[in-house]
Amino acid sequence: MESCDVLIVGGGPAGSSCAWQLRRHGLDVMVMDKANFPRDKVCAGWITPALVQALHLDTGDYARQHVLQPITAFRTGLIDGGELETHYPSIVSFGIRRYEFDDYLLQRSGARLHLGQPLKSLQRDGKQWIVNNAISTPLVIGAGGHFCPVARMMGAKLGADEAAISAKEIEFEMSLAQRENCQVKGDTPELYFCRDMRGYGWCFRKGNYLNIGLGRERSHLLSEQLKNFCGFLKQRGRIPQDIPDSFHGHAYLPYGHANRKRCDDGMLLVGDAAGLAYPQSGEGIRPAVESGLIAAATILEAKGDYSSEQLLPYSSRLLVRFGAAKKSDSSEPSFLRKYFAGMLLDSKWFTRHIVLDRWFLHTHQEPLYAV
Repeated sequence: MESCDVLIVGGGPAGSSCAWQLRRHGLDVMVMDKANFPRDKVCAGWITPALVQALHLDTGDYARQHVLQPITAFRTGLIDGGELETHYPSIVSFGIRRYEFDDYLLQRSGARLHLGQPLKSLQRDGKQWIVNNAISTPLVIGAGGHFCPVARMMGAKLGADEAAISAKEIEFEMSLAQRENCQVKGDTPELYFCRDMRGYGWCFRKGNYLNIGLGRERSHLLSEQLKNFCGFLKQRGRIPQDIPDSFHGHAYLPYGHANRKRCDDGMLLVGDAAGLAYPQSGEGIRPAVESGLIAAATILEAKGDYSSEQLLPYSSRLLVRFGAAKKSDSSEPSFLRKYFAGMLLDSKWFTRHIVLDRWFLHTHQEPLYAV
């Protein structure tokens, strides 16, 4: 039977960031994932300079072999409504392909990798966990996204009592003809909100790749809203008429919507498994990475004692970092939401300082540095 100091279930940004930090401090870390990497991952996919700093990423080195699209502006508005362009004097974000980015972080982590292997069983034996009857470890970290099996084993009732956001999107490499008929600029992602303000669609060009998607609170309207959104983009001439129709779905829990324990004896949840996506934008890469780094700091301080009491500071640190959880208020009449949405999204000041700077870029929050 194999053994390790820490087993991380899930090789996305949360799991790989935690593994990277633990390996830097000498722990023997294993990452298990049901997928083989690189793997397709539906995601609009951009990272802010704060995340670049947190992970000590060399953007020049990364860009030599991977897509790294500098972002200096945004195009925003309501679906079927007016549009605004907001320009910045410098790079405020970078577009990445999750297919490349996740694999890069995972390989860089230095962890032992068990890929193509799902978590099938998890049993307690004294202070050790026995995983798949093949691996012994004192600590298991759930980093498997919204449907993480570790979260389920910690008591999460997936989908039963959690108000998840549902999304559908596609990312594909454009042909020459499609590139010529795509008006979306690489340095200017486009964000268009649903009129009921229950979600938004996006269109993002990264080199020769185009990512289109829409996410919203009420999943029963998702397919209809996505169809309307794509029709809107085509009618405005933003995207080619012949885009593929093979959209992929996924779900995530905005911060404040999750009803999950985030730590227990010998267990922690990070990233989407812990329900940490930013509630206004749904962006999950930065909170995933930061939760992985916060978890690593807590683990290192525990010095091998992974009781729930020793791991409890992890939950406290999440609260300090992400603030008190606030659930969205859906009680206001829909006509008021529509009225104020149209008015506010026509405001250059509100769009820049609230929608973009605060909701999407989180420029008010200092980087979390890995040490």
